[in-house]
Amino acid sequence: MTTILDLPLWAAIPVCLLLLAGALFSFVGALGLLRLPSFYERIHAPTLATSGGVVLISLASMLTFLVLQSRFILHEVLIILFVVLTTPVSLTLLSQAALYRDRAEGSTEVPRKADTAEANVDIDPEATV
Repeated sequence: MTTILDLPLWAAIPVCLLLLAGALFSFVGALGLLRLPSFYERIHAPTLATSGGVVLISLASMLTFLVLQSRFILHEVLIILFVVLTTPVSLTLLSQAALYRDRAEGSTEVPRKADTAEANVDIDPEATV
């Protein structure tokens, strides 16, 4: 049985760098969740930074097991694929639900539907695509 101590130095350095970078990305995402003031700003930090951290940590795991066991690891590829595909969808659904709720409550912090087309003079609200 091979252990992490059997990992050669040429592979250990990139694995450590990938792990540290992934941990830093995840920490920045968690910090953004705590520090940013509004929901619309807070939703971007964990979805973007933390998914980058997951990708980096999964790459470190792939490299480790590729070197130690000399085989391709499919689990990490599926994790990366799942995170990359589901993060934008969940971000969009959460932000649209919050926008709908804020508009229904009459919040002045979000634009009304009519204001979005009028704010940009290049958009013709009467034009059909």
